[in-house]
Amino acid sequence: MHEYNITEKGVPLKEAEHAIILLHGRGASAEDLLPLAKEFRIKNCYLAAPQATHNTWYPTSFMAEEKANEPWLSSAVDVVKRLIDETAEHLPLNKIYIMGFSQGACLTLEVATRYAAEYGGIVAFTGGLIGKELKIERYNGNFEGTKVFIGSGDKDPHVPLTRIKESKEILEKMGASVQMEIYPNRAHTITMDEINKVNQLLF
Repeated sequence: MHEYNITEKGVPLKEAEHAIILLHGRGASAEDLLPLAKEFRIKNCYLAAPQATHNTWYPTSFMAEEKANEPWLSSAVDVVKRLIDETAEHLPLNKIYIMGFSQGACLTLEVATRYAAEYGGIVAFTGGLIGKELKIERYNGNFEGTKVFIGSGDKDPHVPLTRIKESKEILEKMGASVQMEIYPNRAHTITMDEINKVNQLLF
């Protein structure tokens, strides 16, 4: 199970005007993703990055049978939801941005869609909703026009394009405004073009 271990940077939460929650990928750490926030055109921002136990949010593919990823997946969802709730004690949800890369991108979309609301923005750098099959009844709430960015390569080895498209459809049915950018033959990484598009969309 995951411990509640949060690395904080930027402006102290009680003084911040915005917050970005950053979810790292498999094998990485909270510290690895925090420098990404420097690329965004946002000021007076609190940064928070939770750390997965053993650097992994869940043990197998995000498209495996759910029981194969439990109890780690439920624990990961609980950690991120707790962080959102604690951040929302100081800032409205529409000032809170949730972002992740790879495994962290999948977790970003999963938590945001299970608890859909008007967030500041949602960013998934190569990710999709979690589960062998996607069932819309698993998700609750309404995004109320929240802007969502999903970027990926067209032949990513970990995240199939079909799952990204399925995820986009579900988020849009739940009231999100989704911008999807698919890059031919792009490696499993975050590109400056994606960062620029996030700046244009959200900041």
